[in-house]
Amino acid sequence: MARPAIQATAPVANTVFPILFAISIVHLLNDSMQSTVSALFPILKDSLQLSYKQIGLIAFAMNMTASILQPVVGTYADIRPRPYILPAGVCFTLVGVVMLALAPNFATILLAVIAMGIGSAVFHPESSRVAYMAAGSKRGLAQSIFQVGGNIGSSLGPIMTAVLFVPLGQFGVIWFTFVALAGIAIQYYVAGWYKREQAARRAPAKRGTASAGERVMSLSRARIVFAIVILVFLVFSKHVYMSSITSFYSFYLIHDYGVTVEHAQWFLFAFLVASAAGTFFGGPLADRFGRRNIIWLSIFGTAPFSIALPYADLFWSGVLCVFAGFVLSSAFSIIVVYAQELLPGNVGLISGLFFGLAFGLGGLGSVVLGWIADATSIAYIMKLCAYLPLLGVLAVLLPKDRHAAAAS
Repeated sequence: MARPAIQATAPVANTVFPILFAISIVHLLNDSMQSTVSALFPILKDSLQLSYKQIGLIAFAMNMTASILQPVVGTYADIRPRPYILPAGVCFTLVGVVMLALAPNFATILLAVIAMGIGSAVFHPESSRVAYMAAGSKRGLAQSIFQVGGNIGSSLGPIMTAVLFVPLGQFGVIWFTFVALAGIAIQYYVAGWYKREQAARRAPAKRGTASAGERVMSLSRARIVFAIVILVFLVFSKHVYMSSITSFYSFYLIHDYGVTVEHAQWFLFAFLVASAAGTFFGGPLADRFGRRNIIWLSIFGTAPFSIALPYADLFWSGVLCVFAGFVLSSAFSIIVVYAQELLPGNVGLISGLFFGLAFGLGGLGSVVLGWIADATSIAYIMKLCAYLPLLGVLAVLLPKDRHAAAAS
């Protein structure tokens, strides 16, 4: 008997690329502001004499705030969509940036990153909904365009450390107020389109007509729940490993290879640029070859690179890190689209849940790994986390999506 597959009605809506590019740009701006936090870690550790545990707690405070609030925001927006919450969310990030630039102590830094976490909690689920609405028949591509902006923004963190924060210190963050203001302006434009599109879709919804491109599911509730649980495990493996690199890889290079702070940041930058490239290519590949196939290849396929990385010399460590970033990062946008298609009537909840999990697991991973690093060593963290991508084998348990089913 054939395994149940995700079916689809024929999509008729066009892909709205100007809106996709707009939210991708705001994602870039938002995540570049967030990346100032991790970019400041080497500076703050020396200036405020922070432990690795405190470094982990800073990441934990920001990410857990976003993690807890994002499903709440997404669920509320499913019931009562509020387009103009988009620019309002960036206002919280603006407040956090100003506080971070002026923070005199550890407690104030925690308050600053909590404000930035609230901004992300509003931004990510609603912007992911906009990507879903603007996608037409190209949902993988649309989600990749949206998320690649965030990856590029995150990749700027190490450059900011080397070019901006090392010479200017913590106060250099104040320049990102202009970035926040640009984000607010673009989100105001996106919110206007969102409001018009919402009104246009309301009429056919009232007549009971499925919106363009909606998936018609043939999976039982139990199969859907099982698939969501598997996706959660895959998000766990991806984001805890990503957290080990973004929070501690630069320290690993400094301590074990004797490189400078500036030199270490260029290695991290290469990893994050590779991650951005992987995010962009993952969506179109999933549209072509199937969501499940690319999810499996992305996470499990990272294992050879991650396992070899802690045992390589400096040059090959950088090469393996780049390959790991490229392969692993193609997964998340596809996981979000796959989950949205499992529950097409709950786009906000699914977006908030998975972005929240990404933030929460990343933050929890940072604080736990920081505690372990204080008790052991940074090198031990690299070796411990290297095996997480092996959990990608769980992707073979997912139901076939429509592309994979058609090819089998």
